[in-house]
Amino acid sequence: MIKKALVEQLRVGMFVHDFNCGWLENPFFANQLLISDEDQIQKVVDAGIREVYIDTKKGTDISDAQTADEVKKELHDQLTKIAEGKEGGIAIRMQEELKVAVKLQKEAKKIVTDIMHDARMGKQVEVEAVDKVVENMVDSIFRNQAALTSMSKLKSKDEYTFVHSVNVCVLMISFCKSMSIQREVIKKVGSGALLHDIGKMAVAEAVLNKPAKLTDEEFSQMKNHVVQSKRILLETPGIYPEAIEVASQHHERFDGSGYPEKLKGEEISLFGMMSSIVDVYDAITSDRVYHKGMESAEALRKIFEWSKFHFHPELVQMFIRTVGIYPVGTLVRLESGLLAVVAEPGKDSMLTPVVRAVYNADEGHFIKMKEIDLAKPGTADRILQNEDPAKWHIKPLQYLDLFEVMP
Repeated sequence: MIKKALVEQLRVGMFVHDFNCGWLENPFFANQLLISDEDQIQKVVDAGIREVYIDTKKGTDISDAQTADEVKKELHDQLTKIAEGKEGGIAIRMQEELKVAVKLQKEAKKIVTDIMHDARMGKQVEVEAVDKVVENMVDSIFRNQAALTSMSKLKSKDEYTFVHSVNVCVLMISFCKSMSIQREVIKKVGSGALLHDIGKMAVAEAVLNKPAKLTDEEFSQMKNHVVQSKRILLETPGIYPEAIEVASQHHERFDGSGYPEKLKGEEISLFGMMSSIVDVYDAITSDRVYHKGMESAEALRKIFEWSKFHFHPELVQMFIRTVGIYPVGTLVRLESGLLAVVAEPGKDSMLTPVVRAVYNADEGHFIKMKEIDLAKPGTADRILQNEDPAKWHIKPLQYLDLFEVMP
């Protein structure tokens, strides 16, 4: 049986099934471990890991610990409660904004790629180009928040550093909008989000692109990218203080377990706390050479679970409301037994999006796609839970409008 345990409960003889750290490099080369001595427990503590999942069939049990299924149900119920709040207004339909969003994403990725290549050569950041594309992204998100955000589904593990920077920018802008932050401030924060990883260009390419687990020494080099990002931006004329906050604090953690300064609680700026959430969300939902990204709904559950220690709990709840517990592209099971892909956020509630039913789970076959507005009066169906697309051999992106608007 899989159970959740605090690191303080770990004992020699327990089998760690999951280090439950997501964005962290766990301190061992294996993802699972039979604890054989106290030094291994100390390494887990030193890595900033606060909770793990143990397998009681392979090691010592803890009688009073929650099972993984109990944890999952509890998190689902809590997230559903968070999602009951109303969404903000949508100026235009998602389909109308998608064509603009596609062009913006392409433009932003090119700018980030060029700037990072220049940074590796020691050239200065072109702030004007960054500000212009960020302003256009802000305008797009204020017209329809879901359009540009949904483009983050089109990820490439071969261009992770560049695409990740664009996605973090988009999500930070959306997050700030949900927080009712002033538009001019959002632009400054967005610039920092787009440039938050520029310091990675000071990291050796062999380390940055290594298709395997990093050694302790390599991980120290990788962590230094935050210091380098701050240095580069401080040397850039016209850069905003808010942008520097994002770049220098996106790896800090609310409990002080982050880096590079090990800031704790309110020592971290608002935008630093927000960017830490966004950075982790995009990282754990991205495919990498050495691991498969989580589905969005599962990633939100994880971030909510980690908010007990690593993130500001209220900001996590606001972020969940920003992206929705069932983001566009999520595969969900309906009460009718149909499996459907979330195509557009609900106008009044995150629990009632527009979905496209594609599969009958009860009968085990695909169906002709049909669009269902779960918020429409008289609609009897409702979402029960998210589903793993791989389990059903379903590719959700095929049922969205993203490819129809691609040039």
